[in-house]
Amino acid sequence: MSRSENVTIKEDDRGGKWVGIWRLVLLKHPPYDEPRRNGKIPKILLHRLFPQAQYSIWIDGKMELIVDPLLIMERYLWRGKYSFAIAQHKHHRSIYEEADANKRRKRYARPLIDLHMKIYRYEGMGSWSPGGKTISDVPEGAIIIREHTAMSNLFSCLWFNEVDLFTPRDQLSFGYVVYRLGGLFKFFMFPNCEYYSLFVLHPHTREHSSAVEWVKNITELDGKGSRMKESRGGLGLWTPYPGNLDSVVLPPVARTSKAG
Repeated sequence: MSRSENVTIKEDDRGGKWVGIWRLVLLKHPPYDEPRRNGKIPKILLHRLFPQAQYSIWIDGKMELIVDPLLIMERYLWRGKYSFAIAQHKHHRSIYEEADANKRRKRYARPLIDLHMKIYRYEGMGSWSPGGKTISDVPEGAIIIREHTAMSNLFSCLWFNEVDLFTPRDQLSFGYVVYRLGGLFKFFMFPNCEYYSLFVLHPHTREHSSAVEWVKNITELDGKGSRMKESRGGLGLWTPYPGNLDSVVLPPVARTSKAG
């Protein structure tokens, strides 16, 4: 956050920085090479960063909250007795649709996204269907509303494990963790259109955070290209998998939208 006409950052006598009633907490010494993977730490592991907090609301930096947080928790948690709420993706329901869109929009190296999806397919993750147990397998991760219960915290840790192990695209792993928990994790996935009653969405220009996002073929990561590999994250993509992934065929994807 930076100073502007509408934002005044004040510092207290202990060096704490505040914007109105909101305290700014700086996450120091990020562990990963990939900026987007570092961003998943406060997004998914808020219960670890603020262990005394009973509730949390995550919103992306492109969004400005315009509703009382207590009203948000009443609507999405307390009213339905949920401990975790997240919006469904505007366009995609299947993780394989989302993976295809990620490749088209250069969100991460294409062959590594394919490898990520082949592992999930090998482990039994099918395409989403209307008759399934979830409204969608793909969330819109720009807002996450949580009560920090044992199950909610467990889910967040398992979700982060996938983000750490494979690609930093958290929307690809959310549905897989739900699938592996076998119905034990109850959550509220609300319609994407409700965004616009909660936030002002500010236009922003997306920049590619690393060269690996442009990789089209796995051979580009050999030789000098090996410098594009992350040294701390995504190590599961470079660890020999115990199953035969050569036999895995990813489900066909119908491209219903240009959006990624």
